Amino acid sequence: YAWDANEEYLFKAMVAFAMRRYSSKSATQISNVLLCNVTDRVSFWFVVTDSSKNVTTVPGSEVEAAIRMNRNRINNAFLLSDKTLQFLKITSTLSPPVEPSTPVWLIVFGVVLCLIVAGIVFLVVSGIQKHKKKNKESTERENLEEKDEVTLENGIPCEALDLKAGHINGVFAADDERFTSL
Repeated sequence: YAWDANEEYLFKAMVAFAMRRYSSKSATQISNVLLCNVTDRVSFWFVVTDSSKNVTTVPGSEVEAAIRMNRNRINNAFLLSDKTLQFLKITSTLSPPVEPSTPVWLIVFGVVLCLIVAGIVFLVVSGIQKHKKKNKESTERENLEEKDEVTLENGIPCEALDLKAGHINGVFAADDERFTSL
């Protein structure tokens, strides 16, 4: 917006207000605020005088403290913010936003890449485990089939005969003694 005499008056009034609020016994008037080197880009410096103490200017530390204390009121009077209304040598009320050392897109890319790699590793490991489990089950079946040669006769499992050692059937052994005399 255009910076004119009315805007200068409002700025002087806000600085005088800030000085009065900062030191309640001070009688700072609008005429005590002087603007110097005003440019077209609304850039200037100002001093505050104190006519009651025969001192030409108020110390800079007092002016800085008064503006810092009432900065939000000054910003609101001009409908500006700390980004648009800047006082040199006076820190802003809000700290500037923190910029991360690495770009956000790089962090997102890294997270997505890690998830993809973790998924691939999971699929490979689970595939290997399934393959090992399948091989183990098939070897166990083969071992059981070799170990237990169970023959089925009429759906009833029968033990295999050990032909080398011989096998005595206990059912007929008792009957042989009864009918055969020695």
